[in-house]
Amino acid sequence: MRSDLNSRYGEERLPRYTSYPTAPYFSSAITQRTYREWLAAIPQGKPVSLYLHIPFCQSMCWYCGCNTTIVRRNEPVADFLTSLRREIDMVTSHIKQKTTVGGVHFGGGTPTIMTPAQFAELMIFLRQKFSFLPDAEIAIEIDPRRLTREMLNELGASGVTRASLGVQSFDPVVQQAVNRIQSFEDTAAVTEGLRSAGIRSINFDLIYGLPHQTVASCFDTVQKCLQLHPDRFSVFGYAHIPTFKKHQRKIDETALPDGAGRHLQANMIASRLINAGYQQIGLDHFALPNDSLATAQAAGILHRNFQGYTTDTSDILIGFGASAIGRLEQGYIQNEVAPRAYCELVTNGDLPTRKGYALTADDRLRADIIERIMCDFRVDLEQVCGRHGTTPDAVLRSTDRLDMLITDGVVRLEGPVLSVTDDTRHLVRSVASAFDAYLGTSGPIYSRAV
Repeated sequence: MRSDLNSRYGEERLPRYTSYPTAPYFSSAITQRTYREWLAAIPQGKPVSLYLHIPFCQSMCWYCGCNTTIVRRNEPVADFLTSLRREIDMVTSHIKQKTTVGGVHFGGGTPTIMTPAQFAELMIFLRQKFSFLPDAEIAIEIDPRRLTREMLNELGASGVTRASLGVQSFDPVVQQAVNRIQSFEDTAAVTEGLRSAGIRSINFDLIYGLPHQTVASCFDTVQKCLQLHPDRFSVFGYAHIPTFKKHQRKIDETALPDGAGRHLQANMIASRLINAGYQQIGLDHFALPNDSLATAQAAGILHRNFQGYTTDTSDILIGFGASAIGRLEQGYIQNEVAPRAYCELVTNGDLPTRKGYALTADDRLRADIIERIMCDFRVDLEQVCGRHGTTPDAVLRSTDRLDMLITDGVVRLEGPVLSVTDDTRHLVRSVASAFDAYLGTSGPIYSRAV
């Protein structure tokens, strides 16, 4: 990889393209009324997916970029769950029929901050309001430091099929610098406990680019993780945005690796996982060959949404909870971000819709192109454009950035097929951005491309 390309593109601040257009372009023009109309238009019998955001943690990890609130008692969680059930009631009342669910994802925050009884009650409530497919995937994000044996057993009893464990780094110096002390032994115990409870699909989250992190410490973390043999890894670059996330100001910026250092860390992690038998899935996921992500990628049906790479084929994702984002056929919906304001809206009988975005025909075309680039590192523009009633020439004429990427050897355009070269795949977000009609039209701050 040429160093000039890494410095030219790797330092850019770009979206992760888990949606298009991205969340900074959502607006308050999308209201409760809009959302009610979109819900009522969900086609009968069409499976949907659900996302439930639990916006609470017991302590703040200083690298965190999520919407979360620190709580020391269960009462705020209990109050929030009461509002969450009310929101689910309201949303389902606007859908014309009992909707079929193919997948559920609990995100946060820390979803397992719920008590076992609270989680069990919520799952029972969801099954009352929706018709779950027999093979529905139920996934949950877990902080291994605080998962009790009782909660672990309840996850299995409630039908959870996949668990995602936050690991980030096992380096004690890095852990101290980001306020997240987590031993390998605790992580191993939780991993084994989940499998004993019947949860067979395990994902580990890793982060590179953290303060005091080195290639050697990343290697040591991966080596320890491989002893536990998770089915998947998600490997993210730390996004340092202290302007938006004030707790990140506690991180010593002088201890952060530069762009070249981040690239070396990311490349080492990827190489080690691939050598251990994992397949790279898109930009930042890795999976064992028999994992559903790997088989979906091989079949060309891999997708990308707010949870990252996914096998979920539904184009309807209903979001519940403070700050949750959903997508319906007409566009995106985001809830009120602050938990207290969210609960007040729901208590007053209002849908907690804060903003959203109504998709245009051009948005749908560009979203399709960007998703295929992010998932497959290639896109047949003639095929995709044909689905949208246009031609590749019309799209190519609308982007000047692509010419520079082609000239620099980041991508190849052979007929209508655009492909990212093997040694520049880590710059795939830069390639996707060539088709982003909104990039640069406002001032949002994104994470580094690498």
